[in-house]
Amino acid sequence: MSIIMCPGFKAAGVASGLKKKGQKDLGLLYSQVSATVAGLFTQNQVKAAPVLLDMELIKSGLCQAVIVNSGNANCCTGEQGMRDAKTMTQLAATELGISRDLVFVASTGVIGAPLPIEKVKTAVPGLVDSLKPEGIHDLARSIMTTDTVPKTASAQGVVEGKAFTVTGVAKGAGMIRPDMATMLCFVCTDVGVSPDVLKETLVKAADRSFNRITIDGDTSTNDTVLIMANGLSG
Repeated sequence: MSIIMCPGFKAAGVASGLKKKGQKDLGLLYSQVSATVAGLFTQNQVKAAPVLLDMELIKSGLCQAVIVNSGNANCCTGEQGMRDAKTMTQLAATELGISRDLVFVASTGVIGAPLPIEKVKTAVPGLVDSLKPEGIHDLARSIMTTDTVPKTASAQGVVEGKAFTVTGVAKGAGMIRPDMATMLCFVCTDVGVSPDVLKETLVKAADRSFNRITIDGDTSTNDTVLIMANGLSG
């Protein structure tokens, strides 16, 4: 399916060495302006450091970038895991020239192993330099773990004569059950909408999609869905 990237957004995905054989494992989604944000997170009693951090960040209702890695879940990693999650947001914020509070983070992969944060530090400058609209395909590949194919989708519509776009990437092939039944999903749109309405819409969409899917009856520690709306469609 042909993917239309949402106006005002860029994405990237690079290999940082977290996964073997030079596979892409570090991704970034970026809006040229601050966007409203809504999210849904795992209902598992055990939540990874990135999930706990995002649950705090999302209270502001604003986001401009999401940095995400595969190969390591940064879960059950204690205080160091939270420091590493915050470091990832700071690294991206510094390179992008935006506030750290506007950068969300997600991780997926092996549970219980420390995140090799030095590899992330080395790769972030190149990750930011790689940002481009067509980078959505690289982002989709960078978040894959046991997925056999990258997952992307886009759609367009019209409201009061003005066109808008919705574009998303997702990953998840196992540890899927209702109550946020996917691993990671990032959606961007150029509609203008308040965080409350965005959250209400996201909940309805998840109930009709992710929460109808059961693969193996297991809920992940890292499940995260984030949607960013930058309002650039007018």
